[in-house]
Amino acid sequence: MTTGLLITFEGVDGCGKTTQLRRLEQRLIAAGHAPLVVREPGGTGVGEALRELVLAPETGDIDPATEALIYAASRAENVARVIEPALAAGRIVLMDRYVDSSLAYQGGGRELGIDRVLEANLLATRGRLPDATVLVAVTPAVAAARLGSTGDDPDRLESAGDAFFTRVHAAYAELVARFPDRVLRVDGAAAVAEVARAVEAALEPVLAAAGVTLAAAAAEVRA
Repeated sequence: MTTGLLITFEGVDGCGKTTQLRRLEQRLIAAGHAPLVVREPGGTGVGEALRELVLAPETGDIDPATEALIYAASRAENVARVIEPALAAGRIVLMDRYVDSSLAYQGGGRELGIDRVLEANLLATRGRLPDATVLVAVTPAVAAARLGSTGDDPDRLESAGDAFFTRVHAAYAELVARFPDRVLRVDGAAAVAEVARAVEAALEPVLAAAGVTLAAAAAEVRA
C-alpha cells in the first residue's frame, strides 16, 4: 500500500466489536500485512490517563460536554501521534472505537446532539474520518445479556442505564442512515465466525480499492 487505510469498529458495549477487530487483524497478518490496532479512549500516554478518568466509576458524574471533550482530547492525541504517522507510512489502522462512538454515546446518549459532537471531533481529528466503519449491531437485550455474563464490574458508561443505551442504539442507527457509504452495519447476534464473514464481505470493496487482500480463510480463526 502507498497510502494507509483507517477502519474503525463500533457498537454498544457487548456487541462483539473487539472480537471482530481481532479476527480481521489475524486475517490481515496472515496475508502479509502489518495492521496497527488502536483503542479509544487510549492509545497514547495522555489518552490512557484520560481513559482512566472518564471510565472509572469513582469519577462519578461528569458534565456531558466535559465528557465529550475528554474523549475528543484523547482522540486528538491519537490522531497526531499515532494514526496520522501510521497512515502516512501506508499502514492499515484498525481502531476499537473512534469518532462515531462519541456521536452515539455523547451526541445521542448524553443528548448533546450528533452535529455538535461531530463539530468538536472534526477539530480534534483534523477532519480525519474513517475509510470504513464496521458497526456490529445487536439489540439492547443481547448487549445487556452479554455484558452480564462476563462477571466484570461495569465501568462508568456501562452503568449509565437503559434509557441512555436506548438513545445510543438510536444514534447508531441514525449514523447508518447519515453515512451509508462509510458506516457498514453487520448483524452481531449471529455466531462469531458468521459475523466475521459478514464483516469481511462488507469491507471487501474498501479493501479491494486499496489493494488489500486477505489470506484464504482457515477452517476457523481463533476469536
